Amino acid sequence: MDIRECLPSDKHDFEAVRKLSEFSDVELKVIIPELMEWLQDGNWPISKPVENLLLRLGEDLIPHIKDVLQTQDPQWEYFILVGLIDRLPISHLSMLQTDLVRILESPTPSEVLEELYEVIVELLEKMKETNER
Repeated sequence: MDIRECLPSDKHDFEAVRKLSEFSDVELKVIIPELMEWLQDGNWPISKPVENLLLRLGEDLIPHIKDVLQTQDPQWEYFILVGLIDRLPISHLSMLQTDLVRILESPTPSEVLEELYEVIVELLEKMKETNER
């Protein structure tokens, strides 16, 4: 079975997420971009289950998270920041430091409106506290 046939068809497709959870991490890696799209709105019912599935993939998520942080879609960035990124191990979070600092120091107008800096300051403080231990 092609893994893409198991992708969710709507925001309530929990069965698709359940089927995807049976695939190996290697198989899931090929559909990371499609899964990331289900994190565009943290209010969608399958957002958290998809996030949980993605967290299995660890460091392989970093390039895809960087892509989202470049989308000019501040709502998607917000939901990635408060969900997926906030749940990453600090070692993975530090790989995103440059991107986080960019949003903090040179935000787009829409990133300012979405108040992403508040979330980013918390993430950077979390990294700093861990590094000081």
